[in-house]
Amino acid sequence: MRASPVPQPEPAPRPRRRTVLAGAAVAAAAAAVLPAAGAAGAARRPGKTQPHHWRTAAIGGTGFVTGILFHPAVRGLAYARTDIGGAYRWDGRRSRWTALTDHIGWDDWNLMGVEAMAVDPAHPGRLYLALGTYTQAYASPGAVLRSEDQGATWTRADLTVRLGANEDGRGCGERLLVDPRDSETLWLGTRHDGLLRSTDRGATWAADTSFPATASAGGQGVTLLVAAGRTVYAGWGDGGTALYRTNTSGGWEAVPGQPSGAATKVPVRAAYDAGTRALYVSYADGPGPNNQADGSVHRLDTVTGTWTDVTPVAPGAGDAFGYGGVAVDAARPGTVVVSTNNRWGPVDTLFRSTDGGASWTSLKDTAVLDVSETPFLRWGGEPKFGWWIQAVALDPYDSRHIVYGTGATIFGTRDLVHWAPEIRGLEETSVRQLIAPPSGARLLSGLGDIGVMYHDSLTASPSRGMASNPVFGTATGLALAALKPSYVVRTGWPSGSDSAGAYSNDGGASWQPFASQPAIAPSAPGPVAVSADGATLLWSFVHWDGTKYPAHRSTDGGATWAEVATFPKGGVPVADPLDPARFYVYDTDTGSVLLSTDGGATFTEGATGLPSGDVQFRIAAAPGRSGDLWLSAKDNGLLRSTDGGRTFTAVAGCQASHALGFGKAAPRKGRAGYPAVFQTGRVSATYDGVAMLRSDDAGATWVRINDDAHRWGWTGEVITGDPRVHGRVYLGTNGRGIQYADPQ
Repeated sequence: MRASPVPQPEPAPRPRRRTVLAGAAVAAAAAAVLPAAGAAGAARRPGKTQPHHWRTAAIGGTGFVTGILFHPAVRGLAYARTDIGGAYRWDGRRSRWTALTDHIGWDDWNLMGVEAMAVDPAHPGRLYLALGTYTQAYASPGAVLRSEDQGATWTRADLTVRLGANEDGRGCGERLLVDPRDSETLWLGTRHDGLLRSTDRGATWAADTSFPATASAGGQGVTLLVAAGRTVYAGWGDGGTALYRTNTSGGWEAVPGQPSGAATKVPVRAAYDAGTRALYVSYADGPGPNNQADGSVHRLDTVTGTWTDVTPVAPGAGDAFGYGGVAVDAARPGTVVVSTNNRWGPVDTLFRSTDGGASWTSLKDTAVLDVSETPFLRWGGEPKFGWWIQAVALDPYDSRHIVYGTGATIFGTRDLVHWAPEIRGLEETSVRQLIAPPSGARLLSGLGDIGVMYHDSLTASPSRGMASNPVFGTATGLALAALKPSYVVRTGWPSGSDSAGAYSNDGGASWQPFASQPAIAPSAPGPVAVSADGATLLWSFVHWDGTKYPAHRSTDGGATWAEVATFPKGGVPVADPLDPARFYVYDTDTGSVLLSTDGGATFTEGATGLPSGDVQFRIAAAPGRSGDLWLSAKDNGLLRSTDGGRTFTAVAGCQASHALGFGKAAPRKGRAGYPAVFQTGRVSATYDGVAMLRSDDAGATWVRINDDAHRWGWTGEVITGDPRVHGRVYLGTNGRGIQYADPQ
């Protein structure tokens, strides 16, 4: 999943959703009980909170599902993990996922990625999660959550090492395991700090110094842990010996006779068939999910020690790929399912064998895909069986129920032929832009990886799927003409064409590409603004590596474009909602606001001496007013201008503002009130921490509108109200989709 920028973001790859801690990996013993998915941080003093009913807008997945685990002893119970969007529990009776980690707060944003998960077969209520999204120095160390009630409540133990749930190798695993000999003992494989062990059910952790492999700062480390009877096997992804196991003396040893070569360099997944006492291991020449060109599947007879190559199809020239997920059928010994991964030519598949890998059938070849519940999976054309398939699970109570995760969803079957998303309740979108229009769609959204959506309903996936003509990957801009709301424009990373911009005359229901575009557009599409009357477009350009380019202006709907020399390169243009001649831009390099009164043709300097140095500082224009601007400057607070950006005054009492938007004014007798102001910020008089806030009196007072069970990590990208419903709020998260709420 391509994640949104976070405070101290890592350099991002082109959109298509390491420093390490030295020394022995010893975890802090501090732990906190988190009631009802409650706060993971320090206790907050009581503040001004208005209860809200929070829900997740339905799209359906949209991100990389990195792990799926059926509980071996409870029918209909499964868990899923994601790279940036937390963990989920599956309820087979409701056919729905429930989010388990929404309580993770702003300061703990790095814990929204789930590196690994484990269940205890002997204790059905027990669930363990290893959390940590990045291993870089800017990210916090990881943590282990443990639950006695299937994730309803948690106890947390902080680690001193970092985990990498959104880094290469995130589909490997599982890296966390309950020891089959002792439920008090857990194992955790790390990337750069070796193998950790806990003897008190995850409360404290220490390095297992008997593990023979040597960790490195840039490696994959332990890629998987699996129990085969009473023996624990550990995969190693940094070359040399790839598979170890526990021995009778309490230490570790290399598994004898194991295969070698490029096709077995990295053990990706493993599954144990208790009926035949066979361990199946999938391999690749890299950890994935990208950059794999070779791989294999091998079976170990754990009784005789005999290894057998059971690879369904060997990768080769013109068909390079690795192997990913592997699962066995608990009810039918000898039945195993494996997935290919990174197979972009013929497209990835699942292979199924009923004879221990002697022969295989490709399930993709007979698959009938039904994506009607999540139309975006048509990708502007035909649905695909999947890619980035490193998570495969087989229901221990239904041999024909197979599920697998992809880069965008979870597909499932009940008859080995018909496949459909089993994704209700699991939403992983990284949200970039949100517009609640005054009529038409309930909501328009710009998203990471899947472009723009027209939400005709908030409870069903958008019926039109991804905005097409053209199709985008990640959206970079979305704007509506305030006085002509049927006219909408969008920009983004091209997918399947070079078109990086489009317009709509029906409120975003259908689209046409701009007739032309600046030459830089396909390689550096940035944010866009449209004048209040829809007559003028301003398009800014920023490459994925941060390089900024001159903005361009069009006065003929995108037929022609001209460079705007006085517009600061890479700035975010903002249109005045009433005056079509006015545009604004905040120059984050110099801490100044530039103004245009000639339709964006030229810009002159307004207020200066404002906070600078952060591209995420931004201005927003209050609807229905001209020249009423609000500046969110992160920990520099919130500032406001009522003279069109010539001067700004700090909003008293607001210590931090990260994202800000507007909604319908509170009802008032005899006069129109000021629009409701929503922000992700900190107002200590209301709540001593970053929260979602609303003001109905132009920032004089604020009320907290979320609670400790609804925090979603980092939420600093976008928030907006609804012009039709007072109090309704839409919040863009970085991996938990679009959250929306109404006051209770």
